[in-house]
Amino acid sequence: MGVSAVRALLSILVLWASTATVLAQPRQIFGPNPNLPFSAAVKADGLIYVSGSIVATAKGDIRAQTRDTLAQIAGVLKDAGSSLANAASVTVYLRNAADFAAMNEVYAGFFPTAPPARTTVVLNQPLANADGLVEISAIAVPTGGERVVVHPQGWVRSPAPYSYGIRSGNTLFLSGLVSRNGRDNANVSGDLTAQTKVILDNGAEILKEAGMSYADVVASRVYLTNAAGFQAMNAAYRPYFSGAPPARVTVTTGLTSPDYLIEIAMVAVKDASRTAITTPNADGSPGSPSANLSSAIRVGNRLYLSGLTGNTTANRTDPKAQAVEVLGRAGRTLRAAGFDWSHVVDATVFLADMTAFQTMNGEYRQVLTRDLPARATVGAAMVSPDILVEMIFVAVK
Repeated sequence: MGVSAVRALLSILVLWASTATVLAQPRQIFGPNPNLPFSAAVKADGLIYVSGSIVATAKGDIRAQTRDTLAQIAGVLKDAGSSLANAASVTVYLRNAADFAAMNEVYAGFFPTAPPARTTVVLNQPLANADGLVEISAIAVPTGGERVVVHPQGWVRSPAPYSYGIRSGNTLFLSGLVSRNGRDNANVSGDLTAQTKVILDNGAEILKEAGMSYADVVASRVYLTNAAGFQAMNAAYRPYFSGAPPARVTVTTGLTSPDYLIEIAMVAVKDASRTAITTPNADGSPGSPSANLSSAIRVGNRLYLSGLTGNTTANRTDPKAQAVEVLGRAGRTLRAAGFDWSHVVDATVFLADMTAFQTMNGEYRQVLTRDLPARATVGAAMVSPDILVEMIFVAVK
């Protein structure tokens, strides 16, 4: 073998070893704080999960709070080996719909080109920091990772600073979709059933552009403006998923325009290993699958859990007892999929009443004791007034 051939072989071996090392790396925790029930960010399986961030130093100033919060996230991402330019998906929680335009104006300055997919909802409860007007969480791709904007042919650019989809490898993040025509940005009026169908038809076009379909969707978040429409939404939603439906959470929030009755955000992963998991009962017996959602979807190294609730006839007014029950159900779901709490990288907690924040935290810390995942905690009404706590988790092995 000649010298040049040997050098080429050595280069290939070094590259292979480097890639193998990256793939073998366990999750990395950034910004751990023993006084907080979450880490600033967690890096795992080619993605960086950033906790919900609130910087409310400038009281009452949505522009300053948006700027300061995004600057903080930029710092977290820098520490984790990424940047805002590599953000794939962002969720913005606003306290006031009237702040949407001002938030957008500042936000757009941080993403001058190819902005991430984004979901924006309006909360009916104060943030964890009562002076906060905005909370922002994010998922990013490490620097050097693949990040591709997905834009259906014939669609015009969104009027707000977001891309309809961002793909990294086999994972696609879709923006929160509302009832709007992608070809001219006109709102499409109609009842909840009609709006749900418009959203899911639009989602199908974005998925198709990425070489995917609804068979690849692993998780969805449904935001309703009125819980009374829950069953109508379910009836319109179910036909789009012929196989095991994705993990899902449904909560009630405000949206950015009174024209919208529903917003849906989704994550899709193109992987033949996609498997639905059903939460076992407390006695170990098999649980009953739902026609509307899977308790969890395992795909590759990841597990996407549905929004889990813990309301029973005995605890309908007790957020502490419901948090205990939610965490118990989540633990059973993780174990049924071959995971445990040490694998959780990201969480979102919805509380019907944010005064229960510390009570929930006390129970949360009983099961998540170290290497805490990223987390956002926000106030939102659930689809039943008896549900006081709902939690979503993503785990990576």
